[in-house]
Amino acid sequence: MKAVKIGSPASVANLQVVDLPDPGQPAAGQIRVRIHANSLNFHDFGVVNGNLPAEAGRIPMADGAGVVEAVGEGVSGFNAGDHVVSCFFPFWENGPPAIADFSTTPGDGVDGYAREVVVLPSRYFTHAPRGYSHAEAATLTTAGLTAWRALVVDGQLKAGSTVLVLGTGGVSIFGLQIAKAMGASVIATSSSEAKLAKLRELGAEHTINYRDNPEWGKQVRQLTGGRGVDHVIEVGGPGTLPQSITACRIGGHIALIGVLTGRAGPVPTAALMARQQRLQGLIVGSRQDQLDMIRALEVTGIKPVIDSTFTLDKLGDAFRHEESGAHFGKICVAV
Repeated sequence: MKAVKIGSPASVANLQVVDLPDPGQPAAGQIRVRIHANSLNFHDFGVVNGNLPAEAGRIPMADGAGVVEAVGEGVSGFNAGDHVVSCFFPFWENGPPAIADFSTTPGDGVDGYAREVVVLPSRYFTHAPRGYSHAEAATLTTAGLTAWRALVVDGQLKAGSTVLVLGTGGVSIFGLQIAKAMGASVIATSSSEAKLAKLRELGAEHTINYRDNPEWGKQVRQLTGGRGVDHVIEVGGPGTLPQSITACRIGGHIALIGVLTGRAGPVPTAALMARQQRLQGLIVGSRQDQLDMIRALEVTGIKPVIDSTFTLDKLGDAFRHEESGAHFGKICVAV
């Protein structure tokens, strides 16, 4: 079977397309899944370019969707022919977070889904939403579930709330879609006027060009009558957090998700304290969170926004497209 491995040293240029033995039939508790699609995330990019250390020869990609081909003894809930999607934390079944690293995350601590077939314990997967293509399902593992947990699980989003999303990556677009489906209003930012127009087409009530207005936090406050938003999907990290604190209401919720502007930096803790905001760090969610999200997607009819799709042997080109920042929504890989 075909697969992609990380070379040494790790870099996008050193991704290697290889032939591997077929993994065979599932043992007790396992399922055999033919992978049809992956989707790219900033985390995957960090792994393949060496910013997040992984073993040489690691098979990358945390997001995988495909079809069950065989079921091992004792497996319940899955049958041959089922469409499934992977879990980011296969050992976090439910309840509060119990994992603080990526040692069990496919594509990082263990081999991921940049390959044609996997044989794994059934807990590594859930069913995909009804009516989703494999590419659409593959967007849910990381980006979709992160946005769901930020707004619904941690944020307890309610109709009538206001949500600020930063940029036009997968998490932010999912955040916009989930917020709109649940009756919230959305303010969105980008540095591209073309992307801002697309955000308005998706339902954003207000958009802000952060390059033209570097103090966009104040503009968010103005757009909300001086109150600030109830929720912020904070994907930038230290470079954007001060403005997010300004934009968020007193007692509001900031979901700290990304490190697009760096892994560390100054934080205006006095402002965070004075505004009595809740700054919640999070990494994706549990398997039960994923099941809950999928039920909601089936009811609401939300479909992910897919920017482009590359073939597995062009995975390096897909990451270069991600690195360029030109995409709007998710980049997928057809396996």
